[in-house]
Amino acid sequence: MLTILFDGVAYGMLLFVLACGLSVTLGLMNFINLAHGSFAMAGGYCTVILVNRLGVPFALGLPLAFLVTAALGGLLERTLYVHVYGRSDLDQVLFTIGLVFMSVAAVDYVMGSSQQFVLIPQALQGQFIVFGVGMSKYRLLIILICGLLTVALQLMIAKTRFGSRLRAAVDDQRVARGLGINVGVVFSVTFAFGSGLAGLGGALGAEILGLDPTFPLKYMIYFLIVVTVGGTSSITGPFLASILLGFADVAGKYYVPKLGAFVIYTIMIAVLIWRPQGLFARSAAR
Repeated sequence: MLTILFDGVAYGMLLFVLACGLSVTLGLMNFINLAHGSFAMAGGYCTVILVNRLGVPFALGLPLAFLVTAALGGLLERTLYVHVYGRSDLDQVLFTIGLVFMSVAAVDYVMGSSQQFVLIPQALQGQFIVFGVGMSKYRLLIILICGLLTVALQLMIAKTRFGSRLRAAVDDQRVARGLGINVGVVFSVTFAFGSGLAGLGGALGAEILGLDPTFPLKYMIYFLIVVTVGGTSSITGPFLASILLGFADVAGKYYVPKLGAFVIYTIMIAVLIWRPQGLFARSAAR
């Protein structure tokens, strides 16, 4: 049970980093970005190229993956996404799902269709034995990095000047512009940062989840479940939802492997029946 709990927490932390960028763009920017998984895939493949092929140290490959995907997200936001912000939900869904299929085809052409993994350093391989429980060194690293990111992200949104400008821009763009806030820049930086977080999650998860061109499609539903169950009003909701779903997924596959992902869908349905707006309703944050 302790091993399942540890693996579930590590998997949940990884899910949160992968999905929190979507929580930011969907919850704070009111934009449905189904192509979020494509940025995670980009970060994973960036790390594969840097570490496996170019020999860049893994510790340097992670921040580089964040920076590359953040730059890519900022570029696409200024050239493509900005034209869809004011459109209907259906238009946003069709636009971003089209980007997903384009990214799948492009990666399949450039990198091939076989599954790839990131080579992690020898120091992160193996386990620590604590009270008879085997704890993977790499999963401990994931818990540490994701935990620090969670705290930093919550503080940034709740306590910093940029966070207050972002919340003001989301609540009322006309008033925000009247107060001198450059809404376009705020949204661009937020989108780029969320894309960078997705890329970092893809880099961290490449060794555990594996990478192939269908990555955005395989894990899109997991990202959406995290945001739906956790709610879109804060970072706390998606974080708790990620931990809950990570543990449920690992425990379900261990105890009832024949049911597969049925366990997390059951939890999603139960939570949404109990709280249709997710664990943390938007109204509670405003």
